[in-house]
Amino acid sequence: MAVRRTDLYLPANSEKFILKAPGLGADVITLDMEDAVPPAEKEAAREMVRRHIKDMSTHGSEAWVRINAWDTGLTMDDLNAVVMKGLDGITLPKCSGPDDVKRLDFIVTDLEEKRGLPAGEIKLAILIETAAGVMNVDRAVFASDRLVAVIFGAVDYTRDMRVTRTDTAEEQIYARAKIAVAARAAGLVAEDAPFPSYKDDEAFAYNTKTGAQLGFEGRQIIHPSQIPIAERIYSPDPERVAWAKKVTKAFEEEGIAKGSASVPVDGQMVDTPVYINAKNVLERAEEVLAKDALKAALK
Repeated sequence: MAVRRTDLYLPANSEKFILKAPGLGADVITLDMEDAVPPAEKEAAREMVRRHIKDMSTHGSEAWVRINAWDTGLTMDDLNAVVMKGLDGITLPKCSGPDDVKRLDFIVTDLEEKRGLPAGEIKLAILIETAAGVMNVDRAVFASDRLVAVIFGAVDYTRDMRVTRTDTAEEQIYARAKIAVAARAAGLVAEDAPFPSYKDDEAFAYNTKTGAQLGFEGRQIIHPSQIPIAERIYSPDPERVAWAKKVTKAFEEEGIAKGSASVPVDGQMVDTPVYINAKNVLERAEEVLAKDALKAALK
């Protein structure tokens, strides 16, 4: 599974930010051609992406773009501009259901073929930002083999629901939970919404931990100061990894090897589901370590 603990969003029309981005250490860098770019700057943003996308991954980050939504009439121009060698993935905003995903997959496939790019190389993520998107997310996640992530958009979602967005996020509980469950069912990364109060580290950490408990494994980042906090929370805790190692060792040596379906570990009985959970923790830890090793080597 992809490691997307931190997905740093930058306005695609700002060369100043783009040039700084590779050294900031995010797992993913997304050049945003949608909300962060005013209408008069859309073409300039496309040109900036064409010019710099190949440099985004020089420090181990993945290079992504967020295009404009289907209902804007700008999507095809965006795709024609950005589908090229060096692009790792495309994020589709305001996804309302599986047809939006299938349409994007079809067009990207066609452009890859026409431009001589490896088939399926460019991955996709979808942003769920409306009531319709939340209701249909359990079907949208299975609409393309290119999908690697499902992202929650809290600002547009709360606007669509006619409620006030808060840092404590009670109004987002249902949407966050459903998106996380749908992502897990499809084997995708659930990526949480951006947290606008970027100077409040305590509130950001609390909100991120809450999302992680729901099943999110990363989130959109709007300021570099949020990167180390999110990385720590979405990386396996050392104590949890130590527990997983102890559990797998005991279950394999005292359980599986001796024909037993459960073994005691630190006063608790460990059966097959607990063993599988421990194996998942270790697998995730290995993925994160590999990602961090790559970034460190290219730094």
